[in-house]
Amino acid sequence: MLLQPAAAAERHLSTAHPSPAPMSLEPTSAGGGFASFSLDRRIVDALGALGFETPTPIQAQAIEQVLEGRDLIGRARTGSGKTAAFGLPLLERVKDGGAPVRALVLTPTRELALQVTEALRSYATKLPVSIVTIYGGASYGPQNSALRRGVPIVVGTPGRVLDHLRRGSLDLSQLEMLVLDEADEMLRMGFLEDVETVLAAAPAERQVLLFSATMPAEIRRVAASHLRDPIEIQVEERALCVDHITQKRITVPQRHKLDALGRVLAAEFPEASLVFVRTRAACAEVADALAKSGVDADALHGELGQGARERVLQRLRSGRLRVVVATDVAARGIDVEHITHVINFDLPSDVESYVHRIGRTGRAGRAGTAIAFVTPAEERKVRWLERSLRVAIAPMTVPSDRAIQDARLERMVAELRAAEVPEALEALLDTLEEETSLRAIALGALARLSEKHGLDLSRPADAEPPRWARAGFAPRKGRGRERSGAARAPRPEGDEIELFFPVGAARGVRPGDLVGALANDTGIAGSDVGRITVLPHKSFVRLSREAGERVLAAHDELELRGRRVPIAKARPRSGEHAPRKPFGGRGKGRPKGPKGPRRAGPHGKRGKGGKR
Repeated sequence: MLLQPAAAAERHLSTAHPSPAPMSLEPTSAGGGFASFSLDRRIVDALGALGFETPTPIQAQAIEQVLEGRDLIGRARTGSGKTAAFGLPLLERVKDGGAPVRALVLTPTRELALQVTEALRSYATKLPVSIVTIYGGASYGPQNSALRRGVPIVVGTPGRVLDHLRRGSLDLSQLEMLVLDEADEMLRMGFLEDVETVLAAAPAERQVLLFSATMPAEIRRVAASHLRDPIEIQVEERALCVDHITQKRITVPQRHKLDALGRVLAAEFPEASLVFVRTRAACAEVADALAKSGVDADALHGELGQGARERVLQRLRSGRLRVVVATDVAARGIDVEHITHVINFDLPSDVESYVHRIGRTGRAGRAGTAIAFVTPAEERKVRWLERSLRVAIAPMTVPSDRAIQDARLERMVAELRAAEVPEALEALLDTLEEETSLRAIALGALARLSEKHGLDLSRPADAEPPRWARAGFAPRKGRGRERSGAARAPRPEGDEIELFFPVGAARGVRPGDLVGALANDTGIAGSDVGRITVLPHKSFVRLSREAGERVLAAHDELELRGRRVPIAKARPRSGEHAPRKPFGGRGKGRPKGPKGPRRAGPHGKRGKGGKR
């Protein structure tokens, strides 16, 4: 739920709101609660039933301005309560229900679309308002049926919304409010062209609300083109604000990450944690390994159905699940207040993704910790993150057996001290003391409790971390770049892999569809995507070599525009071959290499002597 309780108002957030003319952005009454806004009483009552009392800064500044009909640019990080900032005025506008679509919310991913829908429905429990969510990867049938019946609110992803517009199943002729949620993420995923097409299809007199954590030049251009005299609200001194989260890093070779993760979870023992990985395959692998070691862990990736996803999130919210291993795309929209740790098992490729990830902890005034696993080759990337965010990411060591044991012992002692002792146990203790000493009783109880906490005090625990994690450990030379700690050289131009899709523009494929399919199914970052070519009957997408090899190793097909499409490594196309080596004889003193297939010479001759 993105609307925060009263504690959220205590966050250290500054306010800045450049606008065309000075104006007061304070709540409309001294009370500062939701009742101070010009909202229908039924909405306020629903918020009260949910336990929400005080608006967060973005809500306090935005709601009344949106109710007055102003276009708005809202800059706020994930977890600031922006869904309610646009959702409550939206519901006020359509509170009486009705058939025509009057409000549309665009989100970059299906997960966030479903999260926004869930939040809006919780605020509208007392209103006769229906909402439909439309997104790729789901059947058109139920979506078409809901749109034919008539709904005032549609929440959807840009590609699927555009599909419904082209099919004629979605009519925006009476649209009054259009919300762009996480616009910077839509830009990163290649959906900005689709967004502009949807904006162009909406009536000229609609109200537009744009929310984004960052404001790249392309987003500024869209705002200048499609928003009318917007008011701009920023609720943080910097768009990328992570000062409220304790950030740490562990240098660990790739092959030892699973061992390091198990040790960190055992020593830190987070109340709830998110572990981020790059790919769906790694997501399942890490979650399975943790579960086999006895950790309450589950996976969350783009291939999960909505029912399975909701079951995982419900277990996390209820405290029955401690660790969720997720990809970036699958984690969009997750808002669980008691997440205490975010662990970057794989580092993201850009600053924004890093901020979005670690922003899942430290909610509602709570303490939050982010731990990054860094291979020796990624040390420069961490220094880049520190410079970009102007924070220090403190190094930490992999917990030793002794550190894990001490942490478990500390938790056990804390549990004993916090335990409430019923009076009946006092009488039972008097009875037991007649036959057994208090010392023996205490030792017996501690033995059972130690077993529960995984403590084995019978053997001495090693106070040193594993050999591969000890400071100053220098692996033997010649064992690979990662072991020696040498930084990777920058990727040379052309060090890419091109993927081939056997569908193209004739089937309605757009560049954004290809980026969305890769992001949803593989979790790769937008920075890994290079040139995209869409031809009438085939398409090509260039990826960094590392990302391309991961995709091809884990996937034979991807879901593209509602159906499974095979993918393969593209053959070199005309004009894009590597420069050929000189043909003809090997020349004097040239070593004879292994035989290979004969190749045509510059004049069409083959092999030795120019024979055909």
